[in-house]
Amino acid sequence: MRLTQADRNKIGNAVVYIAQRVPNLSKTKLLKLLYLMEEYSVKRFKTPFLGLPFEVWQAGPVVKDIFIDLSETPVILEGYVEKEVVDDKTYIKATTSFSDDEFSDNDITVMDDILRRYGNKTAKQLVELTHRKDGLWYATAKRNNLLEGFEQKVINNSDCQIDLSECLADCGREFYNEQMDFLKMARAYGA
Repeated sequence: MRLTQADRNKIGNAVVYIAQRVPNLSKTKLLKLLYLMEEYSVKRFKTPFLGLPFEVWQAGPVVKDIFIDLSETPVILEGYVEKEVVDDKTYIKATTSFSDDEFSDNDITVMDDILRRYGNKTAKQLVELTHRKDGLWYATAKRNNLLEGFEQKVINNSDCQIDLSECLADCGREFYNEQMDFLKMARAYGA
């Protein structure tokens, strides 16, 4: 995935915002909170929050590039966070102050609402929440015959992407897709 500098700043500062407000922020919890923010933004405002591709993995929706960044030496998040491994769990800590330059008022509302609602939940509780049977992760996993492999622990990830527009009515879906097309074009041209 090709990101613009604006993308990198927004992703980095979103992670900083979360890390400054959620104690003992594990990698898994962070990834689930980012997904919940994306889904909430789409449902409430018909716009992407980060506009990143969320894949269907065993532990729920994951942005592969962010997962890799938090599993190795950060590249996308370099200068924004550091990771600390304790008992085989990765925790994320902010290394800079939050900057709201890339965020709309709606974006701040999304982050605040999700953190207020889910910031004190455990990573396991967030995985269960993202796996709900009426959710997009479950529908995408079921449609792509992944549930049995996940349950039997013979696969732990896939490249199947969640289509967040599925949670919208036609007019909202059209508006959201236009926003995503604009983001893709901006990323393609490095704007």
